[in-house]
Amino acid sequence: MARVAFLGLGVMGYPMAGHLSKAGHQVTVWNRTLAKAEAWAGAHKGEAASTPADAVFGAEYVMLCLGDDPDVAAVYEQLEPSVGGGMVIIDHTTASADLARSLFQRASKKGAAFIDAPISGGQAGAEKGQLTIMCGGDASAFAQAQPIMSAYGKRMTLIGESGAGQLAKSVNQICIAGILQGLAEGLHFADQAGLDISKVIGAISGGAAQSWQMENRWETMDKGEYEHGFAVDWMRKDLRIALETARQNGASLPLTAMVDQYYADIQAMGGQRWDTSSLLARMGRGPK
Repeated sequence: MARVAFLGLGVMGYPMAGHLSKAGHQVTVWNRTLAKAEAWAGAHKGEAASTPADAVFGAEYVMLCLGDDPDVAAVYEQLEPSVGGGMVIIDHTTASADLARSLFQRASKKGAAFIDAPISGGQAGAEKGQLTIMCGGDASAFAQAQPIMSAYGKRMTLIGESGAGQLAKSVNQICIAGILQGLAEGLHFADQAGLDISKVIGAISGGAAQSWQMENRWETMDKGEYEHGFAVDWMRKDLRIALETARQNGASLPLTAMVDQYYADIQAMGGQRWDTSSLLARMGRGPK
């Protein structure tokens, strides 16, 4: 079994670190709030460290699961003195490809590997250990890390060189944004037309309109329930990264830009922590 450090115990990282411990790995965790790391160590077989450098020292694998580029950059500065040859650093944060490429180079200079490995599947996927992981980096490092990540990942794909995992995550979020807006408009149309929404979904969900979002979110959307799932604040962060990258590479994302502004409307309504399916709330189906 491997010596693993896990940094960042949010709604995703906390259960992910737990799966590593249950798989038999020697896990040391760190969190900005030490009490949370200590609580994790009390609930699982593992240890809590007071600093990123302490958590990483002697580790073979280092997992990061943080908030945004500045968080990753700041934590990496703190752990960098403990980075050693042969170490594999896996960043599960959804961050920019530019940052991933920079950290890849910095890790390489110390003989370590760096994999950008953003995740999809939400809190439920993390708790069930069934995340999808999109990776960028060297094939040899990915092959080495894959058995470790399998503790919480059901599908792991090496997309390409450093930064490719983060770019693939942007594709994921772009697609989700469009699907959710279409689903919100469809439910709104059905409601305005006086249709039985459950019958409509039953009729169309087995055809070309079917999606994960339709299957898992239509009912809570219809009830105006949004206190669950992937928060609007985090989605806007992800879409910001996608739109910034699009400005760099010349991609045209008019729908994504529009939905991003719709999410800004949701934030203005007080829905910063609502699920991303709350796009329907703009159309009058607010929380009940």
